Amino acid sequence: MAHEADFAHTQKMKYDHIVILTGAGISAESGVATFRDADGVWAKYDYRDVATPEGFAANPDLVHSFYNQRRAGLKTATPNPAHYALAALEQRLALANGSVTLVTQNVDDLHERAGSKSLVHMHGELAKVRCGGCGAVSLCADDIGVETVCGSCGVRGQMRPHVVWFGEMPMFMDEIADAMRRADLFVSIGTSGAIYPAAGLVAEARALSIPAIELNLEKSESAALFTEGRYGKAGDVVPAWVDEVAPPR
Repeated sequence: MAHEADFAHTQKMKYDHIVILTGAGISAESGVATFRDADGVWAKYDYRDVATPEGFAANPDLVHSFYNQRRAGLKTATPNPAHYALAALEQRLALANGSVTLVTQNVDDLHERAGSKSLVHMHGELAKVRCGGCGAVSLCADDIGVETVCGSCGVRGQMRPHVVWFGEMPMFMDEIADAMRRADLFVSIGTSGAIYPAAGLVAEARALSIPAIELNLEKSESAALFTEGRYGKAGDVVPAWVDEVAPPR
């Protein structure tokens, strides 16, 4: 964790472009299940069965059932104070001619519902589906299955969740790299620091001499790379931090 002098300096800084990475920890307080905790998703499912191209090829019914359940769960989840605080930060920075790029590993839509606009879903979106044939992406709030017909090409049996599975490349990596080159602050919220390439963004920030702050329930695997760390519930820690760094209303 940073020394007191570093902490004071961070509070007084004016930032023009902040890149923020969010992970499962920010949505956990909204009732969205995490993955790696003792009672998380991977304690109940083998990721190889439901979150790999091979698993989908072997048992598409199981994979569709898994994601249909998760999609249905979004209907009862609501944004929490951390989501709303990040949306407010984006708005307040925009009024001061600054900007936020919000990069999320989460496939839920809680950031959007809280009001965030400059948003990159590097692992895809649960509320969208994609045709494996023509590649068309469409919104989806309901169940899909092997019999679902693509609304673009009319082919049956090609639809899949619009999410990044293990073994697939995350989305929008070029856009994320561009945002990092323009950033004057990198912030990681609610991430384990275990999943790459997202976990490597803090090292990239430090290589670019960008200060980096970790806001997390506890120290992540990458905690030593951050210039500052604050720990506690996202709904408490994130709004407090936003109030410090956001331009006046």
